[in-house]
Amino acid sequence: MLRLHYNLEKLSMGMVVGIIVAASIGGAVEIAPLFTIDETVVAPDDLRPHTPLELAGREIFIREGCYACHSQMVRSLADEIDRYGPYSLAGESAWDHPMLWGSKRTGPDLARIGGKYSDAWHVAHLLDPRSVVPASIMPAYPWLTRSLDTRVLPGALATLAVLGVPYSEAMIDRAETDALAQSRPDSDAAEDVLARYGDAVALRSFDGDPSRLTELDALVAYLQSIGTLTAAAQEELEEAGK
Repeated sequence: MLRLHYNLEKLSMGMVVGIIVAASIGGAVEIAPLFTIDETVVAPDDLRPHTPLELAGREIFIREGCYACHSQMVRSLADEIDRYGPYSLAGESAWDHPMLWGSKRTGPDLARIGGKYSDAWHVAHLLDPRSVVPASIMPAYPWLTRSLDTRVLPGALATLAVLGVPYSEAMIDRAETDALAQSRPDSDAAEDVLARYGDAVALRSFDGDPSRLTELDALVAYLQSIGTLTAAAQEELEEAGK
C-alpha cells in the first residue's frame, strides 16, 4: 500500500484524481444525512422559537466569534452530564440556523447556561471577564453597550420562517416592538410578548438599564435562553435514569 501511494505521488494527475475521490467520499458521508434530516430530527412538542431579542443576541454571539471558544453540545458521557447537565438532543436545535453545537472548548460548554448565572453576572463577565473569573482568558466586549439595531429583525424572522421556524405573520410584523418590550416588563406591550412566545419568556432589563435597548441586553437575553427552550433533554435524562 505504501509503495502504491509512493508511486501515485509521482503522478500529478493521478494524485489530483485521488484527492478528488477521497474528498468526494468524505463529503458524501457528511452531506447525505442532511437529505433525511426532516425525518431524523424532530422538534420537541414544547420547543419555542427564540424571541426577536434573543435572536438578535444569537446573531451577536455569532458575530463576535463566541462559538469559536464555546460549544453548545453536552455529550452523553457521565462526566459531561455531571458538569454541564442533560446531554444535548438534536431536536433542541431543530430551529437553529446555523446550529452552534461545535467541538472547541477553550471556554466551558454553554448548552445549559440559561438561568445558571444572574443577568448582572453575565453583564460583568462580558464587560470585564476577570472581574468575576480571575483566571479567564476571554476578551472584554465593552462595545456591547451600544444601542441595538432592531431594523433587521423582521427580515431575520421572515427568513427563518421560510426555513421552517414557526414564526407567524404577527411575530414578524411586531419583531421590533417585541424586542423592546421584552426588556421593559412594565410596558403595555410586554404581555403581547408572552402571548406570542409563551409564559416562560423572561421579561426584564437584562443589562440593568431599562431606558435603552442595547446589544448587551440582546446577548444576555440569548445566553439566558440557551437550554431553556424545551424540557425534552431533562425529561429524557430522567426517563433514562428510571
